[in-house]
Amino acid sequence: MRFFVVFFFVIYGLLHLYASLKVKAVLSLDFKSALSMALFMTIMIFSPLIVYTSEKHGLESLARVLSYTGYLWMGFLFLFVSMALAIDFYRLIPYAGGIIFRKDLSGMVPSAGLSVLIPALFSLAACTYGYFDAKNYRTEHVTIRTSKLPPDISRLKIVQISDVHLGLIVREDRLKRIIEQVKTAKPDIFVSTGDLVDGLINRLEGLPELLDEVKPRYGKFAITGNHEFYAGIEQSLGFTKSAGFTILRGEGVTVEGIINIAGVDDEAGNYYGLSKNVSEKELLSRFDNGKFTLLLKHRPLPDRDSTGLFDLQLSGHTHKGQIFPFSVITDFYYPAHAGVLNLLNGSLLYVSRGTGTWGPPIRFLSPPEVTVIELVREGA
Repeated sequence: MRFFVVFFFVIYGLLHLYASLKVKAVLSLDFKSALSMALFMTIMIFSPLIVYTSEKHGLESLARVLSYTGYLWMGFLFLFVSMALAIDFYRLIPYAGGIIFRKDLSGMVPSAGLSVLIPALFSLAACTYGYFDAKNYRTEHVTIRTSKLPPDISRLKIVQISDVHLGLIVREDRLKRIIEQVKTAKPDIFVSTGDLVDGLINRLEGLPELLDEVKPRYGKFAITGNHEFYAGIEQSLGFTKSAGFTILRGEGVTVEGIINIAGVDDEAGNYYGLSKNVSEKELLSRFDNGKFTLLLKHRPLPDRDSTGLFDLQLSGHTHKGQIFPFSVITDFYYPAHAGVLNLLNGSLLYVSRGTGTWGPPIRFLSPPEVTVIELVREGA
């Protein structure tokens, strides 16, 4: 965890340094202007830490203002640097072509001013779009045909939310929209696949009651994500339970003789020594494999030893990158960072793009989702 924090601030600091150098190459800044920019950049670099400290000490108003300011800036900076690097790479092509073909191709090279203006305008437009799109929840429908439903059950509807990140930014207004979509879907089973909360569990009064309004026929089930451990596992579990969820931590249940549901802790719990370390293979082997088996696991990293012992794994965590082009990294690292993936031995994996936002309240080319999985008995 400490390594990740140090790594994050080093990379984030380098992004600020790159942006500063791009701006200084275009603008003639006097000493006061340069100092002001350096001070702003420094505050923005450490804004996540300032937000955490402010929230921890009960300075909620300061924490909320800084979280919006700092995280919107984070989104803007990431988009700016991505576009600026793309333009810098393009600038190398005419330069290399001129050397190879012995021609002056400098007319194809954008000026230093345009190399800053274009990324700035693009980032501003993308951030504005992404801010509103983060509130535009899509309902994704997945239909799975199976022979493992009882004869008297022709359809079973499971609704999944993931990575809501309730906290300073994702509050009542966004949660109400999510709950409205969930209620509209009329789930038989409602699941949360981790990161329901974000940061510290402070002043979230009224939010569990909103989630508790969803009353599925066969119950509500949740697992831990990495942020449940970051926020404090006991407080996170208390919040989730008060929202009406049954929490599965290395446990499994057979619901009304219809479906098996198992859930495992996120691996972040290993760092704190708080995970329920139960092997997935051992956990899933306890079930009657004649019934449809659902595995809830926060990270979309299937265990090869357990494939074939479950029919469907529901995961989240990736946000599908949340802000393009970060999705290129998540797509490279995970076997699937969104959607359905066929695994070995007949098992399926579904990865949610996530329902909320982490960090920047922005989603660019990765809209939030509420997922409706409908199990349909073959022949029904």
